[in-house]
Amino acid sequence: MTIRVQDPGLETTVQDTGRLGYYSIGFPPSGALDSFAYHVGNALVGNEPGAAALEAVYLGPTLEFTVDTVIAVTGADIPAFVDGAEIPLWESVAVSAGSVLSFGQLRAGARPYVAVAGGIDVPLYYGSRSTYTLVGIGGFEGRALRAGDELPLGDAARDPRAGRRVDDADIPSHPSTAEVHLLVGLHSYRLTEDSLARFTDTEWKVTPDANRVGYRFRGAELEFVPREQPFGAGSDPANVTDCGYPVGSVQVPGGVEPIVLLQDAVTGGGYATLGTVVSVDRDRLAQTKTGDRTRFVPVDLDGALAVRRDRLGALDRIRSALSS
Repeated sequence: MTIRVQDPGLETTVQDTGRLGYYSIGFPPSGALDSFAYHVGNALVGNEPGAAALEAVYLGPTLEFTVDTVIAVTGADIPAFVDGAEIPLWESVAVSAGSVLSFGQLRAGARPYVAVAGGIDVPLYYGSRSTYTLVGIGGFEGRALRAGDELPLGDAARDPRAGRRVDDADIPSHPSTAEVHLLVGLHSYRLTEDSLARFTDTEWKVTPDANRVGYRFRGAELEFVPREQPFGAGSDPANVTDCGYPVGSVQVPGGVEPIVLLQDAVTGGGYATLGTVVSVDRDRLAQTKTGDRTRFVPVDLDGALAVRRDRLGALDRIRSALSS
């Protein structure tokens, strides 16, 4: 039981919930950038929450199935076809042995996800099947897919059924300007008050340097509070001696082009971080592409927890509805 890769698309990788628990030794979690789309896809095909799926970027892959199975395509708004006939997104679809899944031109968003009943059964590495391409571990041979690869499939944990669908009201939209909540903190004191206000007032444009390591933005220049740099921090006013980088943290090297660090980023370094994007809002960042715009909306801890609680509650409700 395999999937044959006829065309890998731009950067298609195997991802799951991530490699958790190893941040202290320098391993970032990896895992699906759009956690919501990934989890809903698994629920649609009857998988357990941690089953591995495929994450593509901009251009979807062309995949041949060697067994009858059930699939679901979620995430970006992109036409998907089985044997040339368009299939619905956010819905479980039966495919036959020999059938080919392909994709058209991206309409909105950035990353489509392909979930398959039983999941992609590549070996576990430190408890996860997620691909971390920077060091070549996990996933399929530690890399993005190539033409000719054959991905093994696991046994379906439950009876997968075609025709399960997510309500339209629960399908995320992908506006050209995304709003994400930012918990201001960490080293925000390094910015002047005017610059911190400018950061949250600016509509930032996603640059071509936007990938699983981090997203870089342009839009304004920020100023740091003058000080004598501490020993070992370096001359850049954005430097600190050293600090850990939470996933979603925002750094501004040189006061220009802020970077939001994502699931494949390094775990620490010497740049001041002015805050952290609320975890569930990283899904929105994952569905932005070069040229799209982002606004960072400041929120306090209670607000951040409320945003997360609402999103996780919606995911639980969707899972319950799909399993009934």
